[in-house]
Amino acid sequence: MAQKVYFAGMRSREPGQNTISKIHRLFDAAGFPRMIEPGDLTAIKLHFGEWGNESYINPVHVRQVVERVKDAGGKPFLTDSNTLYRGMRSNAVDHLCTAMEHGFAYAVVGAPLIIADGLRGGNWRSVDLDSRHFPAVRVSGDIADSQTMFVLSHFKGHDVAGFGGAIKNLAMGCAPPTGKQAQHCARPLHTVERCTGCGKCVPVCPGEAISVVETGNGKIARIEQARCVGCFECMSACPSNAIDVDWETEIPEFIERMVEYAFGVVKGRQKKTGYMNFLLRITPDCDCVPWSDVSIVPDIGILASRDPVAIDAASYDLVNAEEGNRGSFLQKNHGKGKDKFRGTWKNTDGYRQIQYGEEIFLGQSSYDLISID
Repeated sequence: MAQKVYFAGMRSREPGQNTISKIHRLFDAAGFPRMIEPGDLTAIKLHFGEWGNESYINPVHVRQVVERVKDAGGKPFLTDSNTLYRGMRSNAVDHLCTAMEHGFAYAVVGAPLIIADGLRGGNWRSVDLDSRHFPAVRVSGDIADSQTMFVLSHFKGHDVAGFGGAIKNLAMGCAPPTGKQAQHCARPLHTVERCTGCGKCVPVCPGEAISVVETGNGKIARIEQARCVGCFECMSACPSNAIDVDWETEIPEFIERMVEYAFGVVKGRQKKTGYMNFLLRITPDCDCVPWSDVSIVPDIGILASRDPVAIDAASYDLVNAEEGNRGSFLQKNHGKGKDKFRGTWKNTDGYRQIQYGEEIFLGQSSYDLISID
């Protein structure tokens, strides 16, 4: 049976059509209030955005979910997990400061902020899985201990996963750094001929696996594979495209590992987890990068569902149905119906998230899109 995905577009011409009211109506239409029992400690999982990025979900929009949780008797808190890579979210102190500077202060959102895996990523719970790649997964402790969860995802592109939506938000966002590292099985390939020795890859490496060395032909970067954690921050930082990955063999496994982690996060609590995808400012990159590029397609709307696979499938289809923005990072596939994510990152296969999610019973790819407009 097809899963229900509720949709609200962005057109508004009167007060009752504004985004705030649409979020309230989506929350109710998806049956989210019925998931909450009085007193439930309710995690609202989102991405606070890396410093320098401004395409994360608007805190005013997040507050609407907070208010609906309170109306239903829940006790909401906003949460995310620390990052594997270096940056302003690799420990709880910097992470909370970044979140508040991005507008996620109590006065704005109406809920406290908790970094779910603790000060430095040591707070986690093990969940038995017995899947293809994992006998068990590590879930950030305060997410695992919450009684209800709503996963709010900014839907956008991703250079390795193809796109980031509800599945990736569950998998990477609900795992401590050790769990993130377990998902990143792939390792970067370094093309020496392209390397200029600029050193921009060195400071972003969390494993201190990269150094710049002198050779007979000048400076080049050197990657110690034994110390590499597979986060691919170096690939994003390299201005000469000297760092790549074996897309044919390593990325499919990475995506499967990611989807299995998502399943581990919701195992046994599927009926207590809801999802909202925000198809606004659909950038080519994850909100982990310290910038925000222009959108690859126009703003589309907001979706709500109780199925993470269905909501990502619907989001994927809605993005591809749009005409691509020329002059954006979108390289090809600008026409309506063309795959915008392959047009942005040619080697990725984001739809594998949806296929494998269905294979392992994380959710269903078939959906009924129900407009509340």
